[in-house]
Amino acid sequence: MNAVPGDYVPGDLVQLAAEDLSLFGRDVWWLVLLKAVFCFAFLMVTVLFSIVWERKVVAWMQLRIGPNRHGPWGLLQSLADGVKLMLKEDVIVKRADKVVYVLAPIVAAIPAFMAIAVIPFGPAGNEISIFGQRTTMQLTDLPIAVLYILAVASVGIYGIVLAGWSSGSTYPLLGGLRSCAQMISYEIAMGAAFASVFLYSGSMSTSAIVEAQADRWYIVLLPVSFIIYIVTMVGETNRAPFDMPESEGDLVGGFNTEYSSIKFAMFMLAEYVNMVTVSAVATTLFLGGWRAPAPISTYWEGANHGWWPLLWFVIKVQLLLFFFIWLRGTLPRVRYDQLMKLGWKVLIPVSVVWLMLVATVRALRNENYDFSEIVLYVGGGVVAVLLLSLVVDLFRDRKEKAAAARAGRTGEPEPFDPMAGGFPVPPKPGQRPAPVPRRQPRGDRELIVSGGANTESDREEG
Repeated sequence: MNAVPGDYVPGDLVQLAAEDLSLFGRDVWWLVLLKAVFCFAFLMVTVLFSIVWERKVVAWMQLRIGPNRHGPWGLLQSLADGVKLMLKEDVIVKRADKVVYVLAPIVAAIPAFMAIAVIPFGPAGNEISIFGQRTTMQLTDLPIAVLYILAVASVGIYGIVLAGWSSGSTYPLLGGLRSCAQMISYEIAMGAAFASVFLYSGSMSTSAIVEAQADRWYIVLLPVSFIIYIVTMVGETNRAPFDMPESEGDLVGGFNTEYSSIKFAMFMLAEYVNMVTVSAVATTLFLGGWRAPAPISTYWEGANHGWWPLLWFVIKVQLLLFFFIWLRGTLPRVRYDQLMKLGWKVLIPVSVVWLMLVATVRALRNENYDFSEIVLYVGGGVVAVLLLSLVVDLFRDRKEKAAAARAGRTGEPEPFDPMAGGFPVPPKPGQRPAPVPRRQPRGDRELIVSGGANTESDREEG
């Protein structure tokens, strides 16, 4: 029996009912192999479609012609690109660590495929028939399936870091380090967004989380968690506007600069597979998974039975992939300091505060408090914190102004020397660089023409 959020006993410790995972692990070996091949094929076909779709959508946005040569309407452009990359010369740079250099694309690509194993394509209780065998529309499930997704997503970053280090070049190394810092910064907020889902669903199993959204999707109950996850999933996949590890403006090509042929294709494949994976996770945790939208499921009883759930799941994933493409076609690349500031100073504090609010609401619900009382308590706490922060800011500004008056300053920021430490540094907030001396007007200067006649030196010599 799946855990239901409202079934906790008041006054007791939080006890989660064990998920019913007995439906998994009973398939014969050839059915498991067939389902694994389906998951692999689903990712590959979606990647091929996404590459063509991205080029066409961006072309439409920029009023230019997109792919229109390979296949009908250019639909085979992705396949042509793959064949072209496989036929290119495979170069291994002289200074590279050859073993790590070759293994890095594999390490980046394999974990991207592993997360799809625990994503449900249909309801666990509604088994389908494949060659006479009854099975679920999911490869497998775990009591900690979401933690498994986080684990395999974290392993993929090793491939990028090792690729940058093993290339023996400066720019790839910087790209790998950027990607590692970016993953650490944004995965913290992503984990906090997941924790809010765990609190509401009472489970870390993906199938149980989808079942808990039978009445209302978590995008409605946890909108802040959904927004945080959407931002972090763009940062996790190194996509625009957060594609700093591949910034061609200052890193030539990033961590994959020294790669060519099939190894470069594996990095590109890993990026697009990660896009599909994080979109599938967002669909599972916040958009009801395989469930049909409310108008369809309300008036059609069979919308969530048979093979129809697979259709709803694919549509939701494609909408999120369109969101990736939309961002790439509209937003410019951010600076690296803006990327880190967004991760550490905005997303992490907001996700932690939101998690505390969600935990407070769940604790009050478990104690059978009314909704009006919960709103009163939580709202009162938020207002109290805001008032306290306002008072602190007022006294802090007063203290700074008093210190400035004692020092005899006028309140203007002091000028600073950017070369004081021997290396040029930008001004900090509140600092003002010294004014740059301007050149004299042209009329106040003597015009000296090198090698020309009638100069002052010629007149003196004459």
